[in-house]
Amino acid sequence: MKKELSNKNNLQILHEDNHIIVLNKRVGDIVQGDKTGDKPLSEVVKEYIKDKYNKPGEVYLGVVHRLDRPTTGIVVFARTSKALTRLNELFKNRETQKTYWAIVKNKPLKIEDRLIHYIKRNEKNNTSKAHIKEVPDSKMASLDYKIIASLNNYFALEINLYTGRHHQIRAQLSAIGSPIKGDLKYGFDRSNPDGGIHLHARKLIFIHPVTKENIQIIAPPPDDAIWNAI
Repeated sequence: MKKELSNKNNLQILHEDNHIIVLNKRVGDIVQGDKTGDKPLSEVVKEYIKDKYNKPGEVYLGVVHRLDRPTTGIVVFARTSKALTRLNELFKNRETQKTYWAIVKNKPLKIEDRLIHYIKRNEKNNTSKAHIKEVPDSKMASLDYKIIASLNNYFALEINLYTGRHHQIRAQLSAIGSPIKGDLKYGFDRSNPDGGIHLHARKLIFIHPVTKENIQIIAPPPDDAIWNAI
């Protein structure tokens, strides 16, 4: 079942039922509270649920997964503890299909390819490096990409993600010489005006944790000239 976008209380809600709520995250939103102290999406969604359903007391909301702050696209929250437990298992066991879109300036050598690297995280500067061979404390990372559009100065890639490593797509595309537009941290030459990067969690397919229905979510990319050209 495919879900369309709706706008409620400034949240871009892609799917909502008694057990889960799925949003289209904007640039700059943080999914869960961090050291910045900025208000996270999880709190905004709790307020939305409390208001919409006139819920007394504390609203339950479970964070299933995260997206980097400069990234946009699909984020799933659980509205019940049962849904959270089952969704955690789905994501952990890679029983979901995740598709991303990315805009890069340097065309990859191949039209499509599978990239396998070993990702090592640097906690100090919050980056990850993609190595060709295994190094100490690294984790294997795998994705497929294909070029889906050629723009004036950029190329649009569709990416199917098979592992969920820290900054995986950003690090792997940087490793092949195609950093994502706006991603200064991974080698792009200038930032985007909004501080984001052109990486978008476009599609997610999974089995609903309670109804067992096959759910397919598609998130429209941000409204800007480059995304609109696709």
